[in-house]
Amino acid sequence: MSFSEIKELIINMFGEEIILKEDLTSPQHSITIPNERLLEVCQFLHVQPKLYFDFLACITGIDNGPTVGTVEVVYHLTSIPYEHNFVLKVEVPRNQEGEALPKVYSLTPIWKTADWHEREAFDLVGIDFVGHPDLRRILLPADWEGYPLRKDYQEQEIYHGIKVKY
Repeated sequence: MSFSEIKELIINMFGEEIILKEDLTSPQHSITIPNERLLEVCQFLHVQPKLYFDFLACITGIDNGPTVGTVEVVYHLTSIPYEHNFVLKVEVPRNQEGEALPKVYSLTPIWKTADWHEREAFDLVGIDFVGHPDLRRILLPADWEGYPLRKDYQEQEIYHGIKVKY
Protein backbone atom coordinates (compact mmCIF):
# COMPACT_ATOMS: atom_id res chain seq x y z
CA MET A 1 0.00 0.00 0.00
CA SER A 2 1.35 3.43 -0.89
CA PHE A 3 1.93 6.40 1.39
CA SER A 4 -1.02 8.22 -0.18
CA GLU A 5 -3.38 5.28 0.37
CA ILE A 6 -2.35 4.94 4.02
CA LYS A 7 -2.72 8.69 4.55
CA GLU A 8 -6.18 8.58 2.96
CA LEU A 9 -7.29 5.81 5.37
CA ILE A 10 -6.09 7.93 8.30
CA ILE A 11 -7.96 10.99 6.99
CA ASN A 12 -11.13 8.94 6.43
CA MET A 13 -10.97 7.69 10.02
CA PHE A 14 -9.88 10.87 11.86
CA GLY A 15 -10.59 13.78 9.51
CA GLU A 16 -8.26 15.99 7.51
CA GLU A 17 -7.38 18.11 10.57
CA ILE A 18 -5.46 15.13 12.01
CA ILE A 19 -2.54 15.99 9.69
CA LEU A 20 -0.63 18.99 10.98
CA LYS A 21 2.25 18.68 8.48
CA GLU A 22 3.16 16.50 5.55
CA ASP A 23 6.72 15.97 4.35
CA LEU A 24 7.01 14.75 0.78
CA THR A 25 10.56 16.04 0.28
CA SER A 26 12.44 13.24 2.04
CA PRO A 27 12.79 9.74 0.55
CA GLN A 28 10.46 8.48 3.31
CA HIS A 29 7.33 10.63 3.23
CA SER A 30 5.79 11.39 6.61
CA ILE A 31 2.87 13.04 8.32
CA THR A 32 2.89 14.91 11.62
CA ILE A 33 -0.12 14.47 13.89
CA PRO A 34 -1.09 16.02 17.24
CA ASN A 35 0.52 14.35 20.25
CA GLU A 36 -2.85 14.03 21.98
CA ARG A 37 -4.10 11.84 19.08
CA LEU A 38 -0.97 9.64 18.88
CA LEU A 39 -2.31 6.63 20.78
CA GLU A 40 -5.60 6.39 18.91
CA VAL A 41 -3.97 6.85 15.48
CA CYS A 42 -1.33 4.23 16.25
CA GLN A 43 -3.94 1.82 17.58
CA PHE A 44 -5.84 2.28 14.31
CA LEU A 45 -2.66 1.67 12.26
CA HIS A 46 -2.03 -1.48 14.26
CA VAL A 47 -5.50 -3.05 14.14
CA GLN A 48 -6.92 -1.79 10.83
CA PRO A 49 -7.07 -4.97 8.68
CA LYS A 50 -5.87 -3.24 5.48
CA LEU A 51 -2.84 -1.80 7.28
CA TYR A 52 -1.80 -4.07 10.15
CA PHE A 53 1.37 -2.27 11.18
CA ASP A 54 2.60 -5.04 13.43
CA PHE A 55 6.17 -3.77 13.88
CA LEU A 56 7.46 -0.50 15.29
CA ALA A 57 10.90 -0.57 13.70
CA CYS A 58 12.40 2.61 15.11
CA ILE A 59 11.73 5.68 17.22
CA THR A 60 13.93 8.73 16.78
CA GLY A 61 13.95 11.76 19.06
CA ILE A 62 15.04 15.03 17.46
CA ASP A 63 15.81 18.29 19.23
CA ASN A 64 15.11 21.20 16.88
CA GLY A 65 17.03 23.51 19.20
CA PRO A 66 16.18 26.42 21.46
CA THR A 67 15.53 28.80 18.56
CA VAL A 68 12.84 26.61 16.98
CA GLY A 69 11.63 25.53 20.43
CA THR A 70 10.35 22.04 19.59
CA VAL A 71 11.33 18.39 19.81
CA GLU A 72 10.05 15.73 17.43
CA VAL A 73 9.52 12.02 17.75
CA VAL A 74 9.65 10.04 14.51
CA TYR A 75 8.05 6.58 14.31
CA HIS A 76 8.96 4.11 11.55
CA LEU A 77 6.19 1.54 11.21
CA THR A 78 6.21 -1.67 9.19
CA SER A 79 3.60 -4.20 8.24
CA ILE A 80 5.55 -7.41 7.87
CA PRO A 81 2.78 -9.42 6.16
CA TYR A 82 1.77 -6.61 3.76
CA GLU A 83 5.33 -5.34 3.25
CA HIS A 84 4.51 -1.65 3.56
CA ASN A 85 6.08 1.07 5.68
CA PHE A 86 4.92 4.38 7.07
CA VAL A 87 6.56 7.27 8.92
CA LEU A 88 4.57 9.15 11.55
CA LYS A 89 5.74 12.16 13.59
CA VAL A 90 4.68 14.20 16.59
CA GLU A 91 6.13 17.57 17.55
CA VAL A 92 5.90 19.09 21.02
CA PRO A 93 7.26 22.25 22.65
CA ARG A 94 10.83 21.98 23.91
CA ASN A 95 11.36 22.60 27.61
CA GLN A 96 13.49 25.41 28.98
CA GLU A 97 16.11 24.71 31.63
CA GLY A 98 14.40 23.97 34.94
CA GLU A 99 11.07 23.05 33.32
CA ALA A 100 9.59 19.56 33.06
CA LEU A 101 10.69 17.50 30.05
CA PRO A 102 8.52 17.55 26.93
CA LYS A 103 5.81 14.88 27.13
CA VAL A 104 4.82 12.41 24.41
CA TYR A 105 2.53 9.44 24.93
CA SER A 106 4.19 6.04 25.19
CA LEU A 107 3.35 3.47 22.54
CA THR A 108 4.32 0.51 24.73
CA PRO A 109 0.65 -0.54 25.09
CA ILE A 110 0.53 -1.07 21.29
CA TRP A 111 4.06 -2.20 20.39
CA LYS A 112 6.36 -3.76 23.01
CA THR A 113 9.39 -2.67 20.95
CA ALA A 114 8.59 0.92 21.94
CA ASP A 115 10.00 0.13 25.40
CA TRP A 116 13.71 0.37 24.62
CA HIS A 117 13.31 2.88 21.77
CA GLU A 118 11.50 5.31 24.08
CA ARG A 119 14.09 4.79 26.81
CA GLU A 120 16.83 5.70 24.32
CA ALA A 121 15.01 8.89 23.23
CA PHE A 122 14.47 9.76 26.91
CA ASP A 123 18.13 9.11 27.72
CA LEU A 124 19.69 11.04 24.84
CA VAL A 125 17.14 13.74 23.93
CA GLY A 126 15.18 14.19 27.18
CA ILE A 127 11.63 13.28 26.16
CA ASP A 128 9.23 12.03 28.85
CA PHE A 129 7.09 9.19 27.46
CA VAL A 130 3.87 9.35 29.47
CA GLY A 131 2.64 5.90 30.46
CA HIS A 132 5.95 4.13 29.84
CA PRO A 133 6.26 1.20 32.27
CA ASP A 134 9.95 1.74 33.15
CA LEU A 135 11.28 5.05 31.82
CA ARG A 136 14.90 5.30 32.93
CA ARG A 137 18.26 5.75 31.28
CA ILE A 138 19.36 2.89 29.05
CA LEU A 139 22.72 4.00 27.60
CA LEU A 140 24.08 6.45 30.15
CA PRO A 141 24.56 6.05 33.90
CA ALA A 142 21.48 6.81 36.01
CA ASP A 143 23.13 9.90 37.53
CA TRP A 144 24.32 11.42 34.22
CA GLU A 145 23.49 15.11 33.87
CA GLY A 146 21.71 16.34 30.77
CA TYR A 147 20.74 14.89 27.43
CA PRO A 148 23.68 14.56 24.99
CA LEU A 149 21.66 14.92 21.76
CA ARG A 150 20.16 18.25 22.76
CA LYS A 151 21.48 21.10 20.62
CA ASP A 152 22.50 23.09 23.71
CA TYR A 153 24.00 20.18 25.67
CA GLN A 154 27.07 21.04 27.73
CA GLU A 155 29.32 18.11 28.63
CA GLN A 156 30.28 17.58 32.23
CA GLU A 157 33.93 18.31 32.89
CA ILE A 158 34.30 15.51 35.42
CA TYR A 159 32.16 12.46 36.18
CA HIS A 160 32.91 10.57 39.41
CA GLY A 161 36.44 11.94 39.47
CA ILE A 162 37.13 11.03 35.82
CA LYS A 163 37.86 13.76 33.33
CA VAL A 164 35.30 13.29 30.54
CA LYS A 165 35.77 16.47 28.51
CA TYR A 166 38.97 17.15 26.64
